[in-house]
Amino acid sequence: MKLSDLTGQPLTYQEVGATADAMPPGYRHLREAELIGKGRERFERAAAAGMRWGMLRGAGLRVEATSAVAEVGAEVLVHLGPVAAPCRVVYVIDEADRRGFAYGTLGGHPESGEEMFAVRFDPATGDVYAEVSAFSRHATWWSRLAAPATSLMQRLVTRRYLRAL
Repeated sequence: MKLSDLTGQPLTYQEVGATADAMPPGYRHLREAELIGKGRERFERAAAAGMRWGMLRGAGLRVEATSAVAEVGAEVLVHLGPVAAPCRVVYVIDEADRRGFAYGTLGGHPESGEEMFAVRFDPATGDVYAEVSAFSRHATWWSRLAAPATSLMQRLVTRRYLRAL
């Protein structure tokens, strides 16, 4: 699979943008956050790295993307070993105290759903948090067959995302 193969492919789920609010029923849900530092400067550095696929790369995944910085419509191939997971950025968060993006799955991804990666600054305390939210369900016969292992892998990779920045 190549990035050029992703152009025009539809997303594999209907609930686009749902990681930003109430996540839809019928999927596994995940919401995690971890304190990664203090101060506005720390937030700015982590947010800039995050928008350049930093949580993914920092978790040990290989990333091919149609843009250096996450932007709506950017297509992404995330490689974990022999598995290539095709995705498209569906929204970007660009607020004073929160930055990040969400991508949704395309055909060929072992899961169907959406994942959001963000960095948040709490002005009251100066704390900086990495955040990941996702909803997903198995989309291939082999991910269903290996459900316990694929669910465990998702939890482990999420922990690595949170520590990556």
